[in-house]
Amino acid sequence: MNIGTVIMNKRKALGYTQQALADKLNVSFQAVSKWENGTNYPEMNMLPMIASVLETSIDSLLGYKSSVISDYDKRYDRADYYWGIAPNQLCYEIMKLRPPIKPLKVLDIGCGEGKDAVFLARNGYMVTAFDLSETGIEKGKKLAEKWNTQVDFFKADITDFRAAEHYDIIFSSGVFHFIRPQIREEIAASLKEHTNKNGINAINVFVEKPFVEVPPDKDANRSRWKSGELFLLYHDWKLHRTEEIIFDCNSGGIPHRHCMDIMIAEKMS
Repeated sequence: MNIGTVIMNKRKALGYTQQALADKLNVSFQAVSKWENGTNYPEMNMLPMIASVLETSIDSLLGYKSSVISDYDKRYDRADYYWGIAPNQLCYEIMKLRPPIKPLKVLDIGCGEGKDAVFLARNGYMVTAFDLSETGIEKGKKLAEKWNTQVDFFKADITDFRAAEHYDIIFSSGVFHFIRPQIREEIAASLKEHTNKNGINAINVFVEKPFVEVPPDKDANRSRWKSGELFLLYHDWKLHRTEEIIFDCNSGGIPHRHCMDIMIAEKMS
């Protein structure tokens, strides 16, 4: 995405109008409009102020890789698959609730190396999937090619992405801790809006617990959720599964534990 698109998405995520952003930056709303529609670009000396107001970094505004992206590119830069190729258990639950007896559109948010996206595509779903990591995306494409199936992979940041199409199934595993608390409600509302009637959202999130030690990959870009926080965002949907689990993990080579909330919700109207 170009800088204008990034500015627009981050402005909307924070609930600012073009005029409100213009006031904070001491520019005209026409200037903001021109940035967002790509007919003009902000001056370089304005980038620090724009980044500060939009609660982001200059690198993010300009589309450069963050430390998070570099970290996952490094993890995925190997011959095998960092997370393996066995599908997440949620994939099987999706298939039970919404078997692909007709074309169903799936969005996989934060697909990593593509194992779940490819599994669902192999079983007859029409899958779109995105991730921050270019290395992960490329490995997903290779996995899809190996299985002679089609997945529409693309690169995007979960904090910037907003769906433009409607889906029957929205799936995300182990990614929502990259969403800042301030924009979680707005992102969830967007996902719900872009889910077809009787469609499902299958999502899990890492949960903060005082008795579960912070994992070794914890940093400023990650923010675990509160117990039940995800479920409350879907209180107006039919909840097929709401469960909290604690499990052992060895990612990064250091044994640790996670607490996770798991949800499958159906849009009834």
